[in-house]
Amino acid sequence: MADRLVRPDWVRRLNLMAGSVGGHARDLVPIDAGDMLDTAAVALGGLPAGDLGDPRWQERFEALATAIDASEMHTVGRLMTKQELLRSLRTRLLLTAARDHSPEIRDRPVTAPVIVTGPARSGTSILFELLALDPGLRAPTAAEALHPVAMPEAEDTDDSSLSDPLVLSECEQEIWADIQPEFQALHELRSDLPVECVTLTQGSFCGFHWSMIISLDGWLPDPAVNYAYERQFLQALQHGAEADQSWVLKTPGHLMLLPLLYAEFGDAWVIQTHRDPAKTMPSTVSTTAMIQWLRTDDVDVDSMARNILAVFAAGLNGSIDVRASGIVPADRFVDVHFSELMSDPVSTLRTAYARMGRDFTDGHAAAVLDYLAHKPKGKFGVHRYQPEDWGFTAEGLRSDLAPYIDHYGVAREN
Repeated sequence: MADRLVRPDWVRRLNLMAGSVGGHARDLVPIDAGDMLDTAAVALGGLPAGDLGDPRWQERFEALATAIDASEMHTVGRLMTKQELLRSLRTRLLLTAARDHSPEIRDRPVTAPVIVTGPARSGTSILFELLALDPGLRAPTAAEALHPVAMPEAEDTDDSSLSDPLVLSECEQEIWADIQPEFQALHELRSDLPVECVTLTQGSFCGFHWSMIISLDGWLPDPAVNYAYERQFLQALQHGAEADQSWVLKTPGHLMLLPLLYAEFGDAWVIQTHRDPAKTMPSTVSTTAMIQWLRTDDVDVDSMARNILAVFAAGLNGSIDVRASGIVPADRFVDVHFSELMSDPVSTLRTAYARMGRDFTDGHAAAVLDYLAHKPKGKFGVHRYQPEDWGFTAEGLRSDLAPYIDHYGVAREN
């Protein structure tokens, strides 16, 4: 990655701090589970009684912290990740305390969520944002995902920044583009934008955020536990809300876990996006490599490309049999093609809504057009990539994904 990107000077200088004193980044920013547990417990007045139905959660947290501490992160990466771990720990403890205090939180079901999934650059992000404009749907914002429960510190101070999740979440959302400005062209992160399920579920300590940001030895996600945590998280967010809205959610990883997804959200609508793999697979590798580059100098692009292709080939080709076999309810799926979404987003959404039996209103259509007018393509620069840049060929990708392409009628792009 060093031959592709130049780090901003402030990042390069911070990363030099460990070497300047003859040490390793972990000497400056140690990541110790026990210290973080003590810090959170003191700040919050002790650990809550409940465990959100996962009695092994602390064991999971400790194993994750140990694996991250052993990884080859640079100084800035370790600081980012330690903050995420400690904030995720606090979020989990506050969420647990809220459910212990208000048991009725668990009584309100998460009904018929609309869940977007598909590989990078297949339209998942813009579709997610356009769906979130529907008054009948609710997307979790980054601020809500990171700080779903009011923080006790805010009660004892007049500093409004300590009570405003939009301000507090900037340090996790907007800093990514500060560390590497090119990231903004790949994926816009902002505190008030809808955020993916991988962010919602950081506090499960067995979700895919952690394996996405860094390669970890001896640690694996646990999707079933992760989905259970997500449902409880959504219940807490919707507690006290007067509007009767369904959630709209999104992450590419759902594609590989459809049976587990439906085991937890049995009445979900899944919108699966489709695009030529010669476009999506290189972009998926490019995005993941950039995410890891934010935290480490040691990004194995070749291995990453092989793994991503294997995982998405299994997910995309496998979705055919999973849907046809009855393992998941095939009648709860909507297919959206990238080319159609880009050429006529209003018509594409209207068709998708008809499939789900939802009303697509004139007001929503107007909001979609206004939103797109104020978010032009290339707003933060153009993400340019070719299959060969990431160890692929266009025809090789199309061959590996031929069952997927043929079954869903995915258009070939130049």
